[in-house]
Amino acid sequence: ELSMRIYAIIRRREFAGGNLLRSNGIEINLPAKTLSVKGRPVVLTRTEYELLLFFIGNAGKVVSKAAMAEHLSGDMADMLDSHDFVYTHIKNLKAKLAEAGVRDCVKNVYGTGYKWVEK
Repeated sequence: ELSMRIYAIIRRREFAGGNLLRSNGIEINLPAKTLSVKGRPVVLTRTEYELLLFFIGNAGKVVSKAAMAEHLSGDMADMLDSHDFVYTHIKNLKAKLAEAGVRDCVKNVYGTGYKWVEK
């Protein structure tokens, strides 16, 4: 259900603003599944890309690691150590965004989860 909600938000933004999704200086070309910051391409893994879309689709809301694991791995979420799985991908995503000049967008909400902060 959550995945469908996120893609509905993305579709609404897609119709409103073409095929580009923008947030905090990040530009995502949805059909091409590419990402750029200030015109420079940023290469993400499929999981990091899906995680970024998940964060932007839930901007301003705290999302739990369990919800992120469910979104990223579907029914396999129970089989994975979801905390390490999610933490590793968030850490990698944050590092790649920071290297591209985008910092402090993913905030850790202690004991609860993470939140995407629009600036």
